[in-house]
Amino acid sequence: MYNKVIVMGRLTADPELRQTTGGVAVTSFSIAVNRAFVSKSTGERPVDFLDIVAWRQTAEFVCRYFTKGRQILIEGSIQTRSYVDKAGNNRRAWEIVADGAFFADSRPSGDGGSGSGDSFRPKSDDSPPPQQAPAYASGNVDDFAEIDDDGDLPF
Repeated sequence: MYNKVIVMGRLTADPELRQTTGGVAVTSFSIAVNRAFVSKSTGERPVDFLDIVAWRQTAEFVCRYFTKGRQILIEGSIQTRSYVDKAGNNRRAWEIVADGAFFADSRPSGDGGSGSGDSFRPKSDDSPPPQQAPAYASGNVDDFAEIDDDGDLPF
């Protein structure tokens, strides 16, 4: 079986860091995710609000660097849980358990930093070592070489 989800949206509120009774860091937050189509009746894209739960270092990372309105990319899995509400009805909740959190927008102005820490995914013993981004990923125009057109290109 395979349970993997990647979603990108905007935080609907500032995440708050909590601790379990055992001292484990956790945060719950929701993100607004636009659907891929435009509604014929309203002319706007419908929005889904997805509940996210992050634990340990991922929770600390999200609470430290993200605020309401920031765009975030979450990589994780879908989890369901059952509970009984105040009226005694059985309910089921669907949420995404975050394995990693990544910036999906530009750094806000006035936010210092060297550019490191732009994403967080807890390391496991079997994960490959991090790789440096290729030169063309920097967005610097000087990193690109001019192509000589000899008129023999196939397109």
